[in-house]
Amino acid sequence: MIFDRKNYSNELLISIYKELLLPRMIEEKMLILLRQGRISKWFSGIGQEAVAVGSTLALDADEYIMPMHRNLGVFTTRKMPLDKLFMQWQGKKDGYSKGRERSFHFGSNEHHICGMISHLGPQLAIADGIALAHKLKREEKISLAFSGDGATSEGDFHEALNVAAVWNLPVIFVVENNGYGLSTPSSEQFICKQIADKGIGYGIKAITIDGNNILEVYSEIAQARAYCIAEQKPILVECMTFRMRGHEEASGVKYVPKELFEIWGAKDPLLNYENYLTEINVLTDSEIEQIRKEQKEYIEHSVETGFNAPNVVPDTALELADIYAPLTESHVTASADKGATEMKFINAISEGMEEAMNHFPNLVLMGQDIAEYGGAFKVTEGFVGKFGKERVRNTPLCESAIVGAALGLSIKGFKTMMEMQFADFATVGFNQIINNLAKIHYRWGQNADVVLRMPTGGGVGAGPFHSQSNEAWFTHTPGLKVVYPSTPEDAKGLLIASFADPNPVLFFEHKVLYRSISGMVPTGYYSIEIGKAKKVLHGTDISIITYGIGVHWAIEYANAHPEISIDILDLRTLLPLDYEAIADSVKQTGKVLLLHEDVLIGGLGGEIAAWIGEHCFSNLDAPVMRCASLDTPVPFYMELERNFMAKSRLHSVVQKLLQY
Repeated sequence: MIFDRKNYSNELLISIYKELLLPRMIEEKMLILLRQGRISKWFSGIGQEAVAVGSTLALDADEYIMPMHRNLGVFTTRKMPLDKLFMQWQGKKDGYSKGRERSFHFGSNEHHICGMISHLGPQLAIADGIALAHKLKREEKISLAFSGDGATSEGDFHEALNVAAVWNLPVIFVVENNGYGLSTPSSEQFICKQIADKGIGYGIKAITIDGNNILEVYSEIAQARAYCIAEQKPILVECMTFRMRGHEEASGVKYVPKELFEIWGAKDPLLNYENYLTEINVLTDSEIEQIRKEQKEYIEHSVETGFNAPNVVPDTALELADIYAPLTESHVTASADKGATEMKFINAISEGMEEAMNHFPNLVLMGQDIAEYGGAFKVTEGFVGKFGKERVRNTPLCESAIVGAALGLSIKGFKTMMEMQFADFATVGFNQIINNLAKIHYRWGQNADVVLRMPTGGGVGAGPFHSQSNEAWFTHTPGLKVVYPSTPEDAKGLLIASFADPNPVLFFEHKVLYRSISGMVPTGYYSIEIGKAKKVLHGTDISIITYGIGVHWAIEYANAHPEISIDILDLRTLLPLDYEAIADSVKQTGKVLLLHEDVLIGGLGGEIAAWIGEHCFSNLDAPVMRCASLDTPVPFYMELERNFMAKSRLHSVVQKLLQY
């Protein structure tokens, strides 16, 4: 191994050595603790330390890093207190995630580290968002995301590289090519000669370096950083390395040919650098011994402090309270002095978004075709002229990367809206929504200030892939908020409230309502509290609890049957639900019908019915009934679609409930 010290001072070379040594000695201690049964699991980075340490040293301390399992050197080089790291690894109360996360699945804004999720690839898109934030703020900063060679097979890797290339983002993508994705060799992951070759296809500068040479990593990443800032472009850096332990300790290394350990053992990043420093008389053997002694004492003290720290005492109230970030902006009621204007549902959404763009100068809109074209439904038509292309951004067709980028923007203090062209397409970004947006505040206290607008529903003959109602998928996910308005006034007020909320909000907009429903909408900026239902009609015979287009079905039915006294409750928010309003409606009539366009099985009606049965049983005069669409995909032909819709069965279910 050939080292080039360039013009580095002896002090810097020694400092680099200490940073490289510390994670190795921690790792060796962790393996002892693992054999003693004092810890349960460990992902070892022995043999790969130079990549994490060298990369981190080359960055400014306030530049975000997205590390992976084997990047202990990122955490130690960023000077995270070792005793608190041990508390984290032991699931202690005073760790970084209050015992909620394992090993390296946590972040720290103080140290500009964004915690990973087990799905690996999605972290790269967060780096895109952080880099975009730097670009929008005109900061000469970069972001850096790690991935392994296995993760380069994931779609998120390709989406993130493409977005970074198209938007000219200052991101460094570091790939630790250690030859294996768990037990699968690189030859079964890709057939190009080097992972760096993948960058070429995206128009990205890409290089391959010796990931075990600490000075080469430090120098090349520093140069990559300078390139990203000067050119405002991304770069892919492939670091050739090898892990000397298993994927995690329980998996072993039997699948690795023995000769590889001999070859890479001779390339050990720590021992080679240590020998180099003694050869050039920067360190003596006694000085090395003293450094090791000091670090061992530091580690031993930190271990005992960590193990002796208080355990977590489960507190249900605290667990529930930490699902969402607290609101920081008070609700603004509509001003009667400013009056109101009659407008269509779609215009109310546009107006709400425009009010939010004016109110929040840090709000960025993203989505396919939303800029000059104005979006598939023309909701953002004219916005580019008013707010500019930096804040109204067309995106490539890559939902996952854009959701991840939205989270990255949030980490840097921006608010973001992403328009899913159709709610159906959320499946492509499902992992980012469910595992990144929804969980991040509970995991390590980072909020996700992201609104996903979701044009949804059938009734327009659009077929199975542009018509489904998928809101129930997301109501099952703690950490999300799910909003579904039925009127123009609510659409504007709830959308503004969604932008004001620091948590991830899925905002469902029924496509049929866009231009078929009009109503009076207050002028100016106002918000309607998320989580509060609205009584639409007071009645005494039966309760119809519904939302979205179901509200209009219920009103139409009530108008056609004045002989029935119907109580109609518009939920407006599906997560969190307004259980108090639901209970009040049940008490009002004793007979409840849950109506939604979504299919019956797994629909939200089943959850609400169960809650009513558990909490309002004494108020019921009949079983809770549901009226939902057929348990089939949404058909294209209009007659088939009308038969599919819950509306076609509403009368029969109402009559059945009345006759009970």
